[in-house]
Amino acid sequence: MEEQIAALVAKVAELEAASVGAKITNAMFAETFYYLTIPLMIIIHAGFLAYEMGASRMKNVLSSGVKNILAFAFMIPTFYFFGWWVYWGFPTGLTFSEGPAGISGAAYASSIALGWGESAQFMGPNIADQASGVFFGAFALFAATTASIMSGAVIERIQTVGFIVLAIVLGSFAWVVAAAWGWHADGWLVTKFGVHDFGAAGLVHAVAGFFALGVLINLGPRIGKFNADGSANHIPGHNMPLTVTGLMLIIVGFWGFLMACVIVPGEAWSWFADKPSTIYGTPITLSALSFNILMAIAGGIIGAWLLTRDPFWMMSGALAGIISVASGLDIYFPAHAFLIAFSAGLILKPCADWLERRGIDDAVGAVTVHGTIGLYGVVMLGVWASGYPALQGAAGDAPTISLMGQIIGAVVFFLCGFVPGYIVSYILKMLGMLRIPKGAELAGMDHVKVPAEGYPEWGADAPITPAE
Repeated sequence: MEEQIAALVAKVAELEAASVGAKITNAMFAETFYYLTIPLMIIIHAGFLAYEMGASRMKNVLSSGVKNILAFAFMIPTFYFFGWWVYWGFPTGLTFSEGPAGISGAAYASSIALGWGESAQFMGPNIADQASGVFFGAFALFAATTASIMSGAVIERIQTVGFIVLAIVLGSFAWVVAAAWGWHADGWLVTKFGVHDFGAAGLVHAVAGFFALGVLINLGPRIGKFNADGSANHIPGHNMPLTVTGLMLIIVGFWGFLMACVIVPGEAWSWFADKPSTIYGTPITLSALSFNILMAIAGGIIGAWLLTRDPFWMMSGALAGIISVASGLDIYFPAHAFLIAFSAGLILKPCADWLERRGIDDAVGAVTVHGTIGLYGVVMLGVWASGYPALQGAAGDAPTISLMGQIIGAVVFFLCGFVPGYIVSYILKMLGMLRIPKGAELAGMDHVKVPAEGYPEWGADAPITPAE
C-alpha cells in the first residue's frame, strides 16, 4: 500500500510539473505571437515610406519621407502616455464608467495603462507580465498606421509641425476612441448595436481616411492641380515602380496587422482555453484568415485591373480588397471575400474621381482606399452577416450583427475621423501652421525644409498634364 501511495504521489508531482511546463510554453507562445506581429507591421511603414516618396515629385521626395518617419516616431511616446489609456477608459462613452466585462472605465484604465505609479508595473519591465508590452506594441503600430494613412493624402504642401500635431491627434486619440467604442468587449457600439469590425476596416482605415478628408478641405490642393474651370491636372510622382513596390510591402505588413487581431487561447486574458478568438470573443483561425486575405487581394486587383489597366490602381485595389472584407474576415467564406473585394476594386477609381471633381486633391487616393472602402466594408458585413453573433455571450444574450448596427457604426467611425480632422486642421490653418508658403511649394520642400536632396544630380520634375 505504501508503495502504491508513493507511486501515486510521484505521478501527481509529475503531472503538476508537466502542467506548469505547459503553462509556461503557452505563455511564451502567446508572447511570441504578438511580438512577431510588431516587425511585420513595421513593414507596413516601410511600404508607406516607399509608396509616398515614389508618389512625390523629385523636389519633395525626402520631405515626404521625413514626414512619414516622424509620424511613426511621435506615435510611440504619445500612444504610451495617453493613447493606451484612452482605449481602456472610453469604451462605455464619456461617462468613463465600468462596462459589463469589467475591463474598462477610468479607474480600470488608470490601474493598467499609466506609465507611472502603481500601473507602471504593466507599462514596463515585469517578468510576471508577458502580455502588456506586446499588446501595447501591436496597438501602437495600429496607431502609427492611421497616421501614415493620412500622411500620403497631404504630401507636397503641408508643414511638418502641423502634420505632427495632426498625426498625434489621429493616432493617439481619434482612432483610439473609435476602437474603444467599436473594438472592445465593453464598447457601447458593440454591446448596444452589435457593431462588428474584426479587421478594423472602419475604426482604423475609415477613421484615418476621413480624418485626412477633413484636413484636405482646409489644406487645399497643390499648386497646379486644378485649372480655372475646375478641371484637374495629373501630377505624376517621380517613381511609379517605387510606389507600386511600397503598396506591395503594405500588403505584406497586413498579415501582421490582421494576425494581431486574433486573441490566442489558454491565457488568463484569453476568451477561451482551447481555441483562438476575435477581440469580440467570436471564433477565428489563422487558416480562415489565410483563405480570405488571399482571395481579397486577388479580387481587388482583378476588379481594379478590369476598370483601369493602371498598375497604381491595381495595387491600390489589392489594398482596397483586404480593407473591404476586413470587418468580416472571421465570418466570410472565401467566395464572399473574393466577390466583395472584386466589387471594391471596381468602384475604387470612380470614387476617387468623384472626390477629385469636388476639388479635393488627395495625392495618393487615401480617402477613397481607406475611408470610402473602409465604410463600404463595414456596411457590407451588415448585408452578408446579419444575425451572426457580434460578441461572445450566453445563448440568446449576445448582440448580433445587423445592417442597421453596421450603418450606425459606419456613421460613428466617419464622425470620429472627419470631425477632429477638420477642426484641428482649421485651427492650425488659422495659426498659420498648416500649409507651407507658396514660394517654398514651388521651389520644392526638399530645397527649403530638408537639408538634403533625393536626386541632386537629376533634372527637373515631369510636367503637369491634364487628367484624362
